[in-house]
Amino acid sequence: MDNIIGLEKKPDKGGAKTDSVSERKARLLRQGDFYRVGIAHAKAQIKHDSRPDVLFHSALDHATWAVRSRIDSVLHPTGISVASIMPYAATIIGFITRRRLIKPAIGVAAVVGGVVWYLQQRRTRDAQTL
Repeated sequence: MDNIIGLEKKPDKGGAKTDSVSERKARLLRQGDFYRVGIAHAKAQIKHDSRPDVLFHSALDHATWAVRSRIDSVLHPTGISVASIMPYAATIIGFITRRRLIKPAIGVAAVVGGVVWYLQQRRTRDAQTL
């Protein structure tokens, strides 16, 4: 609290730490002002954060962060991250939505997912037989 501008103690010339009563009173009044401003700010923050749209956006941010961290952990061994893929993914998704190819893209994604699942199952089966 002493590092706030206006609240720092000024060293006296003789090295003494004593302040006059008026200086201590002024410093306490400034501390009280800062405390009241902090309380008002905290109340406003709580009021803002409890609004339904803010709660929804917080939940959505948390969900997207969880998905992104999961994808990043899967891609980490390859040296690729979500941040490096997103420009390409955004371009591809934009192309798919402009051409109205959403259903075929979902079908292709399902087929690719099935092939990946099959290859993983085969790899684990081969590793177990060794």
